[in-house]
Amino acid sequence: MRRVLSTSLGLALLVTGLVPATGAAAADPPLGNLAPTPPMGWNSWNTFGCGINEQLIRGMADTIVSSGLAKAGYQYVNVDDCWGEKDRDPATGRYVASHQRFPSGIKALADYVHGKGLKLGIYTSAGTETCARTMPGSLGHEELDAKTFAEWGVDLLKYDNCNDQGVPAKDRYQAMGDALKKAGRPILYSICEWGANQPWLWGSSVGGHMWRTTGDISASWGSVTSILDQQVGLEAYSGPNAWNDPDMLEVGNPGLSYAESRAHMSLWALLNAPLIAGNDLRSMSAPVRGLLTDPDVLAVNQDWGGRQGAKRRDDGDREVWTKPMSDGSVAVVLLNRGSSQQTIATTAAELGLPKAKAYTVRNLWTNAVAASGGTIRAQVGSHDVAMFRVGTGAGALPPLVTVEVAPAKPYTEGSDPTKVAVRIYNDGTSSISRARLGLGVPADWSTVPSGPTQVATVRAGQSGTATWSLTADRPDPGPVDLRATASWLWHNTVYDGTSSGQFSVVTRPPAGQSQLSDLTWLSAQNGWGPVERDTSNGESAAGDGKPITIAGTVYPKGLGAHAPGVIGYYLGKHCSSLTVTVGIDDEVADRGNARFEVVGDGATLASADATGAGTAVPLSANVAGVDLLELRTADIDGPDSDHADWAAPVLTCS
Repeated sequence: MRRVLSTSLGLALLVTGLVPATGAAAADPPLGNLAPTPPMGWNSWNTFGCGINEQLIRGMADTIVSSGLAKAGYQYVNVDDCWGEKDRDPATGRYVASHQRFPSGIKALADYVHGKGLKLGIYTSAGTETCARTMPGSLGHEELDAKTFAEWGVDLLKYDNCNDQGVPAKDRYQAMGDALKKAGRPILYSICEWGANQPWLWGSSVGGHMWRTTGDISASWGSVTSILDQQVGLEAYSGPNAWNDPDMLEVGNPGLSYAESRAHMSLWALLNAPLIAGNDLRSMSAPVRGLLTDPDVLAVNQDWGGRQGAKRRDDGDREVWTKPMSDGSVAVVLLNRGSSQQTIATTAAELGLPKAKAYTVRNLWTNAVAASGGTIRAQVGSHDVAMFRVGTGAGALPPLVTVEVAPAKPYTEGSDPTKVAVRIYNDGTSSISRARLGLGVPADWSTVPSGPTQVATVRAGQSGTATWSLTADRPDPGPVDLRATASWLWHNTVYDGTSSGQFSVVTRPPAGQSQLSDLTWLSAQNGWGPVERDTSNGESAAGDGKPITIAGTVYPKGLGAHAPGVIGYYLGKHCSSLTVTVGIDDEVADRGNARFEVVGDGATLASADATGAGTAVPLSANVAGVDLLELRTADIDGPDSDHADWAAPVLTCS
């Protein structure tokens, strides 16, 4: 099991200022100046696993060029596990490329990739076998394998951490670093040690140009945010030729929405993470290609301003992440981790910018440029971000204006009237006038304004509001999409803006006792694959669960989840109690370790920890007066194998 250790020591040293950025110490890297900026490329594992062959890899190289990714800076074509035969050549001890998958050999593949102006990466493990156990690892064969890779024309080595035979991690990675130094060809060294032994403390000394800080990523919001959380405190250990690696990109892969992919891309860019795409480039949509190649976002990733991006503020579901840029500006990501839209704001002072009369604010995803008096604000959708670059001085730019749609509450029962406000914030340095506010709703809803929908003047630093009452006749349960519109006048020019939001039509749970797996949840986030009803989480991202089983006991009813995650239910203050049995499903044997929490309106009502080697744990919670019930699971030592079961979850309501 891959375990992630605490980074509290690194955080403490960072806070006290005793640890310089690793980039300063890595000016003369042992294996050469091969990664002065975070490496960019593509890797086969996230989408294809072992289903690779030379035609696929050549096709990806072709697409990197034809799609514009190469022009944007993506240069590595990385072949992950399963490229070799099960056994080494008995005469020479060398690796042998799979006769079935790579009949032309790796050197021919490298020549093809090089002919496209790209570079080839290869994979093996610092153990006796690779992680998929399809081919030998390099433990004890480091010099021979490094020489082989060099002769083949390999440009990058991803060195994994499976089947280590108990040899200390630093010794194993030092051995390969020494071998690469003697190999006779510059090879970028990617240490894939999962953060298990804090490679940020020693990765550069053994020759690493980048090192994984966590276990494997998956295409789920829970996985992305869990890995993001584990980057806090590591910003002191990053710099040119020595990059923290929070794992490959899942941008565009099934399991992430477009908004979640945009958030993932924004945050990895801010973290100076290596940008290694993991989707099927041949079939990616134009919007996904736009996420991967946006020049302003990539410029943030490739710029070294002296410190990797870091979390600046955490307000629960609302977070502010910032990164200093080499020109004195600051990149900022406003992150909404919650299930409904949120307005998030920061200030130039919080970003560490010097005091000024005005600031230039560039929205990196929309390319809009505006002037701010010091506040940077945006309404951010669920599981989405707003990303800006902020600098001093503004010139004759229009004011920074934010349009917000704000339901009075995130859910409404049946046909009850719902109040919705539309606000316009002027965070610029001069007034706007003749602001007209509007609200768009689905066709089966009617709107009645509660007062004026026009604001004559909105001065700098002020806001204006209009409110509507929404009704519908027997609306269907589910989300109701809202669209706020606004237009305003500045210097005799008309500007406009929009904002999207939602509230949900809900029904109260039935009276008596109900199994939660029979009810409709408001939202569900899961660390891997979908949340399953009455089966376990399963072993694939699509979910192929088995009967829920904890410590040998089978439970016919329940929810099969994977930490970290959260499942939300509307109770509407009509329920009294919840009883449930929690534990790690037997399908992962004695692996897995997760925390279970029953949360009502943000307050923890009951909690327990469970391990794969432990027993089932009964929980009961008083949910009287609770509107929103959440079943939360958190990973304790990394998310691998955290198949978290909520077995027999019985809700009692009036």
